[in-house]
Amino acid sequence: MMMDEQLLLTSLLWRTERLFPDKKIITRLETGRYHEYTYGDFAKRVRRLASALTKLGVQPGERVGTLAWNHYRHFELYYAIPGVQAVCHTINLRLFPDQQRYIVNHAEDSILFLDVDQIPVVEALVADGIPTVKQFVIMCDGELPQTTLSPVLSYEQLLETGDEGFEFPDFSERAAAAMCYTSATTGLPKGVVFSHRGIVLQTMLMATHDKIGLSENQVWMEVAPMFHCNGWNLPHACLMQGANIVFLGIHPTSIDHVQTIRDLRVTGINAAVTVGSMIRDFVTASSEEWDLSSLDTLWLGGSAPSRAVMEWFQNTYDTFVLQGYGHTESSPQICFNYIKTTLADEPEEDRWARRQTGGIPFPLMKVRIVDDFGEELPWDGTSMGHIHVRSPYTASAYYNDERTKDAIVDGWLNTGDIGCIDPQGFIILKDRQKDLIKSGGEWISSIDLENALMSHPKVREASVFAVPNEKWNERPVACVVPKSDDDLPTRDELAAFLGQSFAKWWLPDEYIYITEVPKTSVGKYDKKRLRSMVAEGGLSQVEATIGLAPRG
Repeated sequence: MMMDEQLLLTSLLWRTERLFPDKKIITRLETGRYHEYTYGDFAKRVRRLASALTKLGVQPGERVGTLAWNHYRHFELYYAIPGVQAVCHTINLRLFPDQQRYIVNHAEDSILFLDVDQIPVVEALVADGIPTVKQFVIMCDGELPQTTLSPVLSYEQLLETGDEGFEFPDFSERAAAAMCYTSATTGLPKGVVFSHRGIVLQTMLMATHDKIGLSENQVWMEVAPMFHCNGWNLPHACLMQGANIVFLGIHPTSIDHVQTIRDLRVTGINAAVTVGSMIRDFVTASSEEWDLSSLDTLWLGGSAPSRAVMEWFQNTYDTFVLQGYGHTESSPQICFNYIKTTLADEPEEDRWARRQTGGIPFPLMKVRIVDDFGEELPWDGTSMGHIHVRSPYTASAYYNDERTKDAIVDGWLNTGDIGCIDPQGFIILKDRQKDLIKSGGEWISSIDLENALMSHPKVREASVFAVPNEKWNERPVACVVPKSDDDLPTRDELAAFLGQSFAKWWLPDEYIYITEVPKTSVGKYDKKRLRSMVAEGGLSQVEATIGLAPRG
Protein backbone atom coordinates (compact mmCIF):
# COMPACT_ATOMS: atom_id res chain seq x y z
CA MET A 1 0.00 0.00 0.00
CA MET A 2 1.05 3.58 -0.63
CA MET A 3 1.71 6.24 1.98
CA ASP A 4 -1.34 8.27 2.99
CA GLU A 5 0.31 11.62 2.25
CA GLN A 6 -2.24 14.44 2.21
CA LEU A 7 -2.72 16.58 -0.90
CA LEU A 8 -2.30 20.04 0.66
CA LEU A 9 -1.50 23.38 -0.96
CA THR A 10 1.50 23.67 1.34
CA SER A 11 2.92 20.57 -0.41
CA LEU A 12 3.10 22.62 -3.60
CA LEU A 13 4.87 25.41 -1.73
CA TRP A 14 7.33 22.93 -0.19
CA ARG A 15 8.32 21.82 -3.68
CA THR A 16 8.70 25.26 -5.18
CA GLU A 17 10.68 26.89 -2.38
CA ARG A 18 13.24 24.10 -2.71
CA LEU A 19 13.34 23.55 -6.47
CA PHE A 20 12.58 27.00 -7.91
CA PRO A 21 13.54 29.58 -5.26
CA ASP A 22 15.04 31.94 -7.86
CA LYS A 23 12.10 32.01 -10.27
CA LYS A 24 10.08 35.23 -10.27
CA ILE A 25 6.71 36.69 -9.29
CA ILE A 26 6.20 40.04 -11.04
CA THR A 27 3.40 42.54 -10.42
CA ARG A 28 2.66 45.66 -12.46
CA LEU A 29 2.55 48.66 -10.13
CA GLU A 30 1.75 51.22 -12.81
CA THR A 31 2.24 51.40 -16.56
CA GLY A 32 5.79 50.25 -17.28
CA ARG A 33 6.81 49.85 -13.58
CA TYR A 34 6.94 46.48 -11.81
CA HIS A 35 7.46 44.86 -8.42
CA GLU A 36 9.60 41.72 -8.63
CA TYR A 37 10.70 39.08 -6.15
CA THR A 38 11.41 35.35 -6.11
CA TYR A 39 9.48 32.29 -5.06
CA GLY A 40 12.03 31.94 -2.28
CA ASP A 41 11.09 35.42 -0.98
CA PHE A 42 7.43 34.57 -1.48
CA ALA A 43 7.66 31.41 0.65
CA LYS A 44 9.26 33.31 3.54
CA ARG A 45 6.55 35.96 3.45
CA VAL A 46 3.82 33.31 3.25
CA ARG A 47 5.21 31.60 6.36
CA ARG A 48 5.40 34.93 8.19
CA LEU A 49 1.83 35.74 7.22
CA ALA A 50 0.60 32.31 8.31
CA SER A 51 2.34 32.81 11.64
CA ALA A 52 0.79 36.26 12.02
CA LEU A 53 -2.70 34.89 11.29
CA THR A 54 -2.21 32.28 13.99
CA LYS A 55 -1.23 35.00 16.45
CA LEU A 56 -4.40 36.89 15.50
CA GLY A 57 -6.33 33.84 16.65
CA VAL A 58 -7.47 32.52 13.28
CA GLN A 59 -8.92 29.04 13.81
CA PRO A 60 -9.28 26.01 11.50
CA GLY A 61 -12.29 26.42 9.21
CA GLU A 62 -12.54 30.17 9.82
CA ARG A 63 -13.29 32.25 6.72
CA VAL A 64 -10.88 35.06 5.87
CA GLY A 65 -12.11 37.34 3.09
CA THR A 66 -10.20 39.19 0.39
CA LEU A 67 -11.33 42.16 -1.72
CA ALA A 68 -8.34 42.45 -3.97
CA TRP A 69 -6.96 42.65 -7.51
CA ASN A 70 -4.31 40.39 -9.04
CA HIS A 71 -1.01 41.01 -7.27
CA TYR A 72 1.70 39.35 -5.19
CA ARG A 73 0.11 40.06 -1.81
CA HIS A 74 -3.14 38.46 -2.90
CA PHE A 75 -1.12 35.45 -4.05
CA GLU A 76 0.53 35.24 -0.62
CA LEU A 77 -2.93 35.03 0.94
CA TYR A 78 -3.72 32.09 -1.39
CA TYR A 79 -1.22 30.03 0.64
CA ALA A 80 -1.00 31.60 4.10
CA ILE A 81 -4.74 31.38 4.87
CA PRO A 82 -5.31 27.72 3.86
CA GLY A 83 -1.85 26.90 5.25
CA VAL A 84 -3.24 27.37 8.78
CA GLN A 85 -6.39 25.39 7.85
CA ALA A 86 -8.51 28.52 7.44
CA VAL A 87 -10.50 29.29 4.28
CA CYS A 88 -9.43 31.94 1.76
CA HIS A 89 -12.69 33.57 0.69
CA THR A 90 -12.11 35.66 -2.44
CA ILE A 91 -14.90 38.22 -2.94
CA ASN A 92 -15.90 39.38 -6.40
CA LEU A 93 -15.05 43.09 -6.78
CA ARG A 94 -17.64 43.49 -9.54
CA LEU A 95 -20.72 42.48 -7.60
CA PHE A 96 -23.24 45.01 -6.38
CA PRO A 97 -22.62 46.13 -2.74
CA ASP A 98 -25.77 44.41 -1.45
CA GLN A 99 -24.52 41.14 -2.93
CA GLN A 100 -21.06 41.64 -1.43
CA ARG A 101 -22.59 42.31 1.98
CA TYR A 102 -24.71 39.18 1.66
CA ILE A 103 -21.62 37.16 0.74
CA VAL A 104 -19.52 38.42 3.68
CA ASN A 105 -22.35 37.79 6.12
CA HIS A 106 -23.30 34.40 4.70
CA ALA A 107 -19.69 33.22 4.80
CA GLU A 108 -19.26 34.82 8.26
CA ASP A 109 -15.84 36.21 7.38
CA SER A 110 -13.83 37.12 10.47
CA ILE A 111 -11.08 39.15 8.76
CA LEU A 112 -11.12 41.19 5.55
CA PHE A 113 -7.98 41.88 3.53
CA LEU A 114 -8.55 44.70 1.05
CA ASP A 115 -6.79 46.87 -1.49
CA VAL A 116 -6.65 50.63 -0.94
CA ASP A 117 -9.21 51.36 -3.65
CA GLN A 118 -11.69 49.09 -1.86
CA ILE A 119 -11.68 51.13 1.37
CA PRO A 120 -14.82 53.16 0.47
CA VAL A 121 -16.59 49.96 -0.56
CA VAL A 122 -15.83 48.21 2.73
CA GLU A 123 -16.64 51.31 4.78
CA ALA A 124 -20.09 51.26 3.16
CA LEU A 125 -20.44 47.53 3.88
CA VAL A 126 -19.63 48.18 7.54
CA ALA A 127 -22.24 50.94 7.67
CA ASP A 128 -24.85 48.53 6.30
CA GLY A 129 -23.74 45.73 8.61
CA ILE A 130 -21.06 43.00 8.39
CA PRO A 131 -20.98 42.07 12.09
CA THR A 132 -18.79 38.95 11.88
CA VAL A 133 -15.75 40.89 10.63
CA LYS A 134 -13.49 41.68 13.60
CA GLN A 135 -10.32 42.82 11.81
CA PHE A 136 -9.46 44.75 8.65
CA VAL A 137 -6.08 44.56 6.89
CA ILE A 138 -5.26 47.05 4.14
CA MET A 139 -2.75 45.95 1.52
CA CYS A 140 -0.75 49.12 1.05
CA ASP A 141 2.77 50.48 1.00
CA GLY A 142 3.88 52.92 3.67
CA GLU A 143 1.50 54.49 6.16
CA LEU A 144 -2.10 53.42 6.50
CA PRO A 145 -4.49 55.63 4.53
CA GLN A 146 -7.21 57.42 6.45
CA THR A 147 -10.22 55.21 7.08
CA THR A 148 -13.09 54.69 9.48
CA LEU A 149 -12.43 50.94 9.49
CA SER A 150 -11.52 49.61 12.91
CA PRO A 151 -9.59 47.74 14.09
CA VAL A 152 -7.30 48.09 11.10
CA LEU A 153 -3.73 47.04 10.27
CA SER A 154 -1.53 47.47 7.26
CA TYR A 155 -0.52 44.25 5.53
CA GLU A 156 3.18 44.86 6.04
CA GLN A 157 2.58 45.78 9.68
CA LEU A 158 0.83 42.45 10.19
CA LEU A 159 3.62 40.62 8.38
CA GLU A 160 6.22 42.04 10.78
CA THR A 161 4.59 40.13 13.65
CA GLY A 162 5.11 36.76 11.94
CA ASP A 163 7.91 34.20 11.91
CA GLU A 164 9.37 33.17 8.54
CA GLY A 165 10.40 29.84 10.10
CA PHE A 166 6.75 28.95 10.77
CA GLU A 167 5.97 25.27 10.19
CA PHE A 168 2.66 24.51 8.53
CA PRO A 169 0.46 22.00 10.34
CA ASP A 170 -0.67 18.69 8.84
CA PHE A 171 -4.38 18.05 8.46
CA SER A 172 -6.87 16.32 6.17
CA GLU A 173 -6.69 17.04 2.44
CA ARG A 174 -10.49 17.22 2.50
CA ALA A 175 -10.38 20.37 4.63
CA ALA A 176 -11.66 23.55 3.01
CA ALA A 177 -8.93 25.67 1.42
CA ALA A 178 -10.78 28.36 -0.54
CA MET A 179 -14.23 29.69 -1.18
CA CYS A 180 -15.97 31.90 -3.69
CA TYR A 181 -19.53 32.69 -4.64
CA THR A 182 -21.23 32.38 -7.99
CA SER A 183 -22.09 35.58 -9.83
CA ALA A 184 -25.69 35.84 -8.63
CA THR A 185 -27.28 34.84 -11.92
CA THR A 186 -30.65 34.24 -10.30
CA GLY A 187 -31.39 35.19 -6.75
CA LEU A 188 -28.62 35.42 -4.16
CA PRO A 189 -25.04 34.26 -4.88
CA LYS A 190 -24.24 30.65 -3.99
CA GLY A 191 -21.11 29.71 -2.07
CA VAL A 192 -18.72 27.05 -3.37
CA VAL A 193 -16.06 25.65 -1.05
CA PHE A 194 -12.89 24.14 -2.55
CA SER A 195 -10.95 21.45 -0.69
CA HIS A 196 -7.16 21.20 -0.66
CA ARG A 197 -7.52 17.86 -2.44
CA GLY A 198 -9.68 19.27 -5.21
CA ILE A 199 -7.42 22.26 -5.89
CA VAL A 200 -4.24 20.17 -5.89
CA LEU A 201 -5.75 17.57 -8.23
CA GLN A 202 -6.92 20.13 -10.76
CA THR A 203 -3.63 22.03 -10.47
CA MET A 204 -1.70 18.88 -11.37
CA LEU A 205 -4.02 18.17 -14.29
CA MET A 206 -3.77 21.75 -15.51
CA ALA A 207 0.01 21.50 -15.59
CA THR A 208 -0.09 18.35 -17.70
CA HIS A 209 -2.33 19.70 -20.48
CA ASP A 210 -0.16 19.74 -23.60
CA LYS A 211 -1.83 22.74 -25.26
CA ILE A 212 -1.19 25.00 -22.26
CA GLY A 213 2.37 23.75 -22.05
CA LEU A 214 2.80 25.11 -18.53
CA SER A 215 6.42 24.34 -17.69
CA GLU A 216 9.32 25.95 -15.85
CA ASN A 217 10.38 27.95 -18.92
CA GLN A 218 7.07 29.83 -19.19
CA VAL A 219 6.36 33.44 -18.30
CA TRP A 220 2.66 33.24 -17.55
CA MET A 221 0.41 36.29 -17.08
CA GLU A 222 -2.61 35.68 -14.83
CA VAL A 223 -5.28 38.01 -16.22
CA ALA A 224 -8.40 36.13 -15.09
CA PRO A 225 -9.45 37.67 -11.75
CA MET A 226 -7.95 36.01 -8.71
CA PHE A 227 -11.26 36.62 -6.94
CA HIS A 228 -12.96 34.23 -9.37
CA CYS A 229 -12.47 30.52 -8.85
CA ASN A 230 -8.84 30.66 -7.72
CA GLY A 231 -7.82 32.43 -10.91
CA TRP A 232 -8.72 29.21 -12.78
CA ASN A 233 -5.94 27.53 -10.71
CA LEU A 234 -3.24 28.91 -13.00
CA PRO A 235 -1.41 30.68 -10.11
CA HIS A 236 -1.13 27.33 -8.32
CA ALA A 237 0.01 25.57 -11.49
CA CYS A 238 2.66 28.22 -12.18
CA LEU A 239 4.00 27.89 -8.64
CA MET A 240 4.08 24.10 -8.82
CA GLN A 241 5.93 24.12 -12.14
CA GLY A 242 8.29 26.96 -11.25
CA ALA A 243 7.06 29.17 -14.09
CA ASN A 244 7.55 32.90 -13.74
CA ILE A 245 4.13 34.44 -13.03
CA VAL A 246 2.99 37.97 -13.86
CA PHE A 247 0.12 39.88 -12.24
CA LEU A 248 -1.40 43.03 -13.72
CA GLY A 249 -2.06 44.76 -10.41
CA ILE A 250 -4.78 47.29 -9.67
CA HIS A 251 -7.05 48.70 -12.41
CA PRO A 252 -5.07 47.56 -15.47
CA THR A 253 -5.91 49.29 -18.75
CA SER A 254 -5.58 48.14 -22.37
CA ILE A 255 -2.06 49.52 -22.66
CA ASP A 256 -1.07 47.80 -19.42
CA HIS A 257 -2.01 44.41 -20.86
CA VAL A 258 -0.14 45.00 -24.10
CA GLN A 259 2.92 46.72 -22.67
CA THR A 260 3.37 44.09 -19.95
CA ILE A 261 3.32 41.30 -22.55
CA ARG A 262 5.97 43.16 -24.52
CA ASP A 263 8.14 44.27 -21.58
CA LEU A 264 8.26 40.91 -19.81
CA ARG A 265 8.14 38.68 -22.91
CA VAL A 266 5.05 36.90 -21.64
CA THR A 267 4.55 33.46 -23.19
CA GLY A 268 1.07 32.53 -21.93
CA ILE A 269 -2.12 34.21 -20.71
CA ASN A 270 -5.43 33.07 -19.27
CA ALA A 271 -8.20 35.65 -19.54
CA ALA A 272 -11.84 36.32 -20.36
CA VAL A 273 -12.81 36.37 -24.03
CA THR A 274 -13.21 40.15 -23.89
CA VAL A 275 -9.51 40.55 -23.10
CA GLY A 276 -8.56 38.91 -26.38
CA SER A 277 -10.76 41.34 -28.29
CA MET A 278 -9.44 44.26 -26.25
CA ILE A 279 -5.79 43.42 -27.03
CA ARG A 280 -6.57 43.01 -30.73
CA ASP A 281 -8.50 46.29 -30.90
CA PHE A 282 -5.80 48.21 -29.03
CA VAL A 283 -2.97 46.93 -31.22
CA THR A 284 -4.82 47.50 -34.49
CA ALA A 285 -5.80 51.05 -33.49
CA SER A 286 -2.34 51.99 -32.22
CA SER A 287 0.17 53.91 -34.32
CA GLU A 288 2.95 52.04 -32.50
CA GLU A 289 4.27 48.65 -33.52
CA TRP A 290 3.74 46.19 -30.65
CA ASP A 291 6.00 43.15 -30.57
CA LEU A 292 3.95 40.45 -28.84
CA SER A 293 5.68 37.62 -30.64
CA SER A 294 6.65 35.97 -27.33
CA LEU A 295 3.00 35.08 -26.72
CA ASP A 296 2.63 31.40 -27.62
CA THR A 297 -0.62 30.58 -25.82
CA LEU A 298 -3.77 32.58 -25.16
CA TRP A 299 -6.43 30.77 -23.16
CA LEU A 300 -9.71 32.66 -23.47
CA GLY A 301 -12.52 31.51 -21.19
CA GLY A 302 -15.90 32.47 -19.82
CA SER A 303 -17.46 31.98 -23.25
CA ALA A 304 -16.32 30.87 -26.67
CA PRO A 305 -13.91 33.21 -28.49
CA SER A 306 -14.85 34.16 -32.01
CA ARG A 307 -13.02 32.64 -34.93
CA ALA A 308 -12.06 36.16 -36.02
CA VAL A 309 -10.15 36.75 -32.78
CA MET A 310 -8.51 33.31 -32.91
CA GLU A 311 -7.36 33.85 -36.49
CA TRP A 312 -6.09 37.38 -35.81
CA PHE A 313 -3.75 36.18 -33.05
CA GLN A 314 -2.64 33.21 -35.11
CA ASN A 315 -1.90 35.33 -38.19
CA THR A 316 -0.39 38.32 -36.36
CA TYR A 317 1.76 36.72 -33.65
CA ASP A 318 1.54 32.96 -34.29
CA THR A 319 -0.32 32.73 -30.97
CA PHE A 320 -2.47 29.65 -30.41
CA VAL A 321 -5.85 30.60 -28.92
CA LEU A 322 -7.65 27.88 -27.02
CA GLN A 323 -10.70 27.63 -24.82
CA GLY A 324 -12.45 25.30 -22.43
CA TYR A 325 -15.74 24.90 -20.64
CA GLY A 326 -16.17 25.18 -16.91
CA HIS A 327 -17.91 26.79 -13.99
CA THR A 328 -17.19 27.74 -10.40
CA GLU A 329 -18.58 24.49 -9.05
CA SER A 330 -15.95 22.41 -10.91
CA SER A 331 -12.91 24.38 -9.77
CA PRO A 332 -13.52 25.49 -12.69
CA GLN A 333 -12.54 23.16 -15.56
CA ILE A 334 -15.01 20.65 -16.96
CA CYS A 335 -13.55 20.40 -20.47
CA PHE A 336 -10.59 21.65 -22.42
CA ASN A 337 -10.38 22.03 -26.15
CA TYR A 338 -7.78 20.54 -28.40
CA ILE A 339 -7.85 18.57 -31.64
CA LYS A 340 -6.97 14.93 -31.16
CA THR A 341 -4.35 13.53 -33.53
CA THR A 342 -6.94 11.17 -34.96
CA LEU A 343 -8.88 14.23 -36.15
CA ALA A 344 -5.93 16.20 -37.49
CA ASP A 345 -6.76 15.32 -41.10
CA GLU A 346 -10.33 16.56 -40.92
CA PRO A 347 -11.24 19.41 -43.29
CA GLU A 348 -10.17 22.82 -41.99
CA GLU A 349 -13.75 24.01 -41.44
CA ASP A 350 -14.49 20.93 -39.33
CA ARG A 351 -11.40 21.58 -37.20
CA TRP A 352 -12.49 25.18 -36.67
CA ALA A 353 -15.93 23.98 -35.65
CA ARG A 354 -14.35 21.68 -33.07
CA ARG A 355 -12.09 24.44 -31.74
CA GLN A 356 -15.19 26.50 -30.98
CA THR A 357 -16.84 23.79 -28.90
CA GLY A 358 -16.30 23.37 -25.16
CA GLY A 359 -13.80 20.59 -25.85
CA ILE A 360 -13.43 17.17 -24.26
CA PRO A 361 -13.73 16.31 -20.56
CA PHE A 362 -10.79 17.06 -18.28
CA PRO A 363 -9.09 14.01 -16.71
CA LEU A 364 -11.10 12.54 -13.80
CA MET A 365 -14.18 14.49 -15.00
CA LYS A 366 -17.29 12.53 -15.99
CA VAL A 367 -19.93 14.25 -18.13
CA ARG A 368 -23.37 13.18 -19.26
CA ILE A 369 -26.36 14.66 -21.09
CA VAL A 370 -29.83 13.87 -19.75
CA ASP A 371 -33.33 14.69 -20.92
CA ASP A 372 -36.07 16.29 -18.82
CA PHE A 373 -36.87 12.89 -17.30
CA GLY A 374 -33.29 12.16 -16.21
CA GLU A 375 -32.60 9.62 -18.94
CA GLU A 376 -29.05 9.74 -20.32
CA LEU A 377 -28.80 10.75 -23.97
CA PRO A 378 -26.36 9.37 -26.57
CA TRP A 379 -23.14 11.09 -27.62
CA ASP A 380 -24.34 11.66 -31.16
CA GLY A 381 -23.79 15.41 -31.55
CA THR A 382 -27.50 16.13 -31.93
CA SER A 383 -29.33 14.90 -28.82
CA MET A 384 -29.66 17.98 -26.63
CA GLY A 385 -30.16 17.87 -22.89
CA HIS A 386 -29.01 19.04 -19.49
CA ILE A 387 -25.26 18.85 -18.90
CA HIS A 388 -24.41 16.96 -15.68
CA VAL A 389 -20.90 16.49 -14.29
CA ARG A 390 -19.08 14.76 -11.44
CA SER A 391 -15.41 14.65 -10.42
CA PRO A 392 -13.10 14.75 -7.36
CA TYR A 393 -12.94 18.53 -7.82
CA THR A 394 -16.65 19.23 -8.39
CA ALA A 395 -18.72 20.66 -5.54
CA SER A 396 -21.02 18.19 -3.78
CA ALA A 397 -23.09 21.01 -2.23
CA TYR A 398 -23.42 24.76 -1.99
CA TYR A 399 -22.32 26.31 1.28
CA ASN A 400 -25.23 26.32 3.75
CA ASP A 401 -27.73 26.65 0.91
CA GLU A 402 -31.00 24.79 0.39
CA ARG A 403 -30.58 25.20 -3.38
CA THR A 404 -28.19 22.22 -3.24
CA LYS A 405 -31.17 19.88 -3.51
CA ASP A 406 -32.00 21.29 -6.95
CA ALA A 407 -28.41 21.15 -8.20
CA ILE A 408 -27.30 17.64 -7.19
CA VAL A 409 -29.13 14.89 -9.09
CA ASP A 410 -28.28 11.27 -8.21
CA GLY A 411 -24.72 12.27 -7.33
CA TRP A 412 -24.29 14.43 -10.44
CA LEU A 413 -24.14 18.23 -10.53
CA ASN A 414 -26.60 19.86 -12.92
CA THR A 415 -24.57 22.64 -14.55
CA GLY A 416 -27.65 24.57 -15.64
CA ASP A 417 -26.44 24.44 -19.25
CA ILE A 418 -28.01 22.79 -22.26
CA GLY A 419 -25.93 21.04 -24.89
CA CYS A 420 -24.94 17.84 -26.63
CA ILE A 421 -21.85 15.65 -26.94
CA ASP A 422 -20.54 14.43 -30.26
CA PRO A 423 -19.18 10.89 -30.81
CA GLN A 424 -15.60 12.13 -30.26
CA GLY A 425 -16.51 13.50 -26.81
CA PHE A 426 -16.62 17.21 -27.70
CA ILE A 427 -19.24 19.12 -25.69
CA ILE A 428 -21.33 21.54 -27.74
CA LEU A 429 -23.11 24.16 -25.65
CA LYS A 430 -26.49 25.12 -27.08
CA ASP A 431 -28.27 27.28 -24.55
CA ARG A 432 -28.66 28.08 -20.88
CA GLN A 433 -31.52 26.78 -18.88
CA LYS A 434 -32.69 30.11 -17.51
CA ASP A 435 -31.82 32.47 -20.36
CA LEU A 436 -28.77 33.78 -18.58
CA ILE A 437 -26.60 36.35 -20.30
CA LYS A 438 -22.82 35.95 -20.18
CA SER A 439 -21.11 39.27 -20.79
CA GLY A 440 -17.34 39.58 -20.56
CA GLY A 441 -17.13 36.23 -18.78
CA GLU A 442 -19.64 37.31 -16.11
CA TRP A 443 -23.25 36.19 -15.76
CA ILE A 444 -26.18 38.65 -15.88
CA SER A 445 -29.66 37.61 -14.75
CA SER A 446 -32.34 38.57 -17.24
CA ILE A 447 -35.04 37.76 -14.68
CA ASP A 448 -33.66 40.17 -12.10
CA LEU A 449 -33.51 42.95 -14.69
CA GLU A 450 -37.04 42.18 -15.87
CA ASN A 451 -38.45 42.28 -12.36
CA ALA A 452 -36.75 45.60 -11.71
CA LEU A 453 -38.00 47.12 -14.97
CA MET A 454 -41.52 46.02 -14.26
CA SER A 455 -41.40 47.84 -10.94
CA HIS A 456 -40.99 51.12 -12.84
CA PRO A 457 -44.24 53.09 -12.71
CA LYS A 458 -44.36 53.53 -16.49
CA VAL A 459 -43.60 49.89 -17.45
CA ARG A 460 -46.20 47.15 -17.89
CA GLU A 461 -44.08 44.28 -19.17
CA ALA A 462 -40.42 43.75 -19.87
CA SER A 463 -38.31 40.97 -21.35
CA VAL A 464 -34.52 40.98 -21.28
CA PHE A 465 -32.47 38.73 -23.53
CA ALA A 466 -28.97 38.39 -24.94
CA VAL A 467 -27.74 39.61 -28.29
CA PRO A 468 -24.31 38.75 -29.72
CA ASN A 469 -21.54 41.28 -29.15
CA GLU A 470 -18.03 40.93 -30.59
CA LYS A 471 -16.30 42.62 -27.66
CA TRP A 472 -18.31 41.23 -24.73
CA ASN A 473 -19.66 38.07 -26.41
CA GLU A 474 -23.19 38.89 -25.25
CA ARG A 475 -24.95 42.01 -24.06
CA PRO A 476 -28.47 42.43 -22.64
CA VAL A 477 -31.26 44.12 -24.56
CA ALA A 478 -34.56 45.04 -22.91
CA CYS A 479 -37.94 44.94 -24.66
CA VAL A 480 -40.35 47.19 -22.75
CA VAL A 481 -44.13 47.41 -22.94
CA PRO A 482 -45.15 50.83 -21.57
CA LYS A 483 -48.28 51.33 -19.52
CA SER A 484 -49.25 54.17 -21.84
CA ASP A 485 -48.16 54.83 -25.41
CA ASP A 486 -48.42 58.52 -24.62
CA ASP A 487 -46.09 58.41 -21.62
CA LEU A 488 -43.06 56.33 -22.58
CA PRO A 489 -40.17 56.16 -20.12
CA THR A 490 -37.02 57.47 -21.80
CA ARG A 491 -34.02 55.22 -22.24
CA ASP A 492 -31.99 57.40 -19.87
CA GLU A 493 -34.78 57.19 -17.32
CA LEU A 494 -34.83 53.39 -17.45
CA ALA A 495 -31.04 53.16 -17.24
CA ALA A 496 -30.97 55.48 -14.22
CA PHE A 497 -33.75 53.48 -12.57
CA LEU A 498 -31.87 50.18 -13.01
CA GLY A 499 -28.62 51.84 -11.96
CA GLN A 500 -29.99 52.19 -8.46
CA SER A 501 -29.95 48.41 -8.03
CA PHE A 502 -27.46 46.95 -10.47
CA ALA A 503 -23.82 47.38 -11.42
CA LYS A 504 -23.28 49.43 -14.57
CA TRP A 505 -22.12 46.46 -16.64
CA TRP A 506 -25.45 44.72 -15.98
CA LEU A 507 -27.48 47.47 -17.64
CA PRO A 508 -29.03 46.76 -21.07
CA ASP A 509 -27.32 48.32 -24.08
CA GLU A 510 -30.65 48.96 -25.81
CA TYR A 511 -34.27 49.54 -24.80
CA ILE A 512 -36.89 48.67 -27.42
CA TYR A 513 -40.51 49.72 -26.98
CA ILE A 514 -42.92 46.96 -28.03
CA THR A 515 -46.67 46.38 -28.01
CA GLU A 516 -46.54 43.05 -26.18
CA VAL A 517 -43.96 40.53 -25.04
CA PRO A 518 -44.29 37.32 -27.10
CA LYS A 519 -45.44 34.41 -24.94
CA THR A 520 -45.42 30.63 -25.14
CA SER A 521 -48.52 28.46 -25.00
CA VAL A 522 -48.28 28.33 -21.22
CA GLY A 523 -47.91 32.08 -20.83
CA LYS A 524 -44.15 32.30 -20.35
CA TYR A 525 -42.10 34.96 -22.09
CA ASP A 526 -40.93 33.55 -25.42
CA LYS A 527 -37.33 34.74 -25.59
CA LYS A 528 -36.57 32.20 -28.28
CA ARG A 529 -38.89 34.13 -30.59
CA LEU A 530 -37.18 37.40 -29.72
CA ARG A 531 -33.78 35.89 -30.44
CA SER A 532 -34.99 34.49 -33.76
CA MET A 533 -36.15 37.97 -34.79
CA VAL A 534 -32.70 39.34 -34.03
CA ALA A 535 -31.10 36.48 -35.98
CA GLU A 536 -33.32 37.26 -38.98
CA GLY A 537 -32.82 41.01 -39.13
CA GLY A 538 -31.19 42.43 -36.02
CA LEU A 539 -32.92 44.60 -33.44
CA SER A 540 -34.67 46.48 -36.22
CA GLN A 541 -36.56 43.26 -36.98
CA VAL A 542 -37.94 43.29 -33.41
CA GLU A 543 -39.05 46.89 -33.81
CA ALA A 544 -40.56 46.20 -37.23
CA THR A 545 -42.47 43.16 -35.99
CA ILE A 546 -43.78 44.14 -32.56
CA GLY A 547 -42.30 47.56 -31.86
CA LEU A 548 -43.65 51.01 -31.11
CA ALA A 549 -42.11 54.08 -32.67
CA PRO A 550 -39.07 54.95 -30.48
CA ARG A 551 -39.31 58.10 -28.40
CA GLY A 552 -37.04 59.83 -25.88
